[in-house]
Amino acid sequence: MKLTQENYFSPEADREYLSVSQYKKFVGTMGRVGCEAEAMACLNGEWAMKKTTSLLVGSYVDAHFEGTLDLFKAQNPDIFTKQGTLKAEYRRAEEVINRIERDDYFMLHMQGEKQVIMTGELFGAEWKIKMDSYFPDTLIVDLKCMKSLREANWVKDSGYMNFITYWGYDLQGAIYQKIVEINTGKKLPVKIAAASKEEYPDIAVIQVEQSLMDAALAEVESNVPKILALKNGEIEPLRCEMCDYCKHTRVLTHSIWTEDLLGEV
Repeated sequence: MKLTQENYFSPEADREYLSVSQYKKFVGTMGRVGCEAEAMACLNGEWAMKKTTSLLVGSYVDAHFEGTLDLFKAQNPDIFTKQGTLKAEYRRAEEVINRIERDDYFMLHMQGEKQVIMTGELFGAEWKIKMDSYFPDTLIVDLKCMKSLREANWVKDSGYMNFITYWGYDLQGAIYQKIVEINTGKKLPVKIAAASKEEYPDIAVIQVEQSLMDAALAEVESNVPKILALKNGEIEPLRCEMCDYCKHTRVLTHSIWTEDLLGEV
């Protein structure tokens, strides 16, 4: 199928193409455990990921810079008052936007082509990407709205991590870079234009090191065959027993010990 802005997030597109967000549902990141069962339930229309306040704040900021705010408002009427203003818990989005827009260097990175869609075959799978700000032959920029930009995230056996590696944004950059290279022959640098949702929003433009993206891409290559087998129904998905989907669908068959309550920590 030919992807457009209208059908990019459709169930049909998700079944035909692999994307970074879908990959993360299957495999996870350091910050979130992946769940094959949940990922397949989402693909089959049996489960939908919950829209949290934090997610909607970030999506509002994204929509503003995409130029799709009217569509976002129509799709999410519950976050607005009857007067059409944002409800109190979502007003941080406008504060983040105002902070971004008064920084010339940040805004320079938002001036690329908006929401550019590309597809390409990689590791035996058809992938789709949609770039926030694309400068042909020059640069790929992804906009992120985070809880904090400076918080150190602890990972067992790995130590403290920044938000880029913790949430797999190096992996996202690697896929975007590779799909652009497949389409254009140009291997472009990747930057994250990030803002925090703190009382006084923090901002930064972060260039993702090529070594991080190379390592992430190698990891993706090793995981894609199993994801394709799952999507094709060749093997049964594993349950993580930690996500909301697994909690909702769990069927008890035996007792557990107290030491089992914490799982892998």
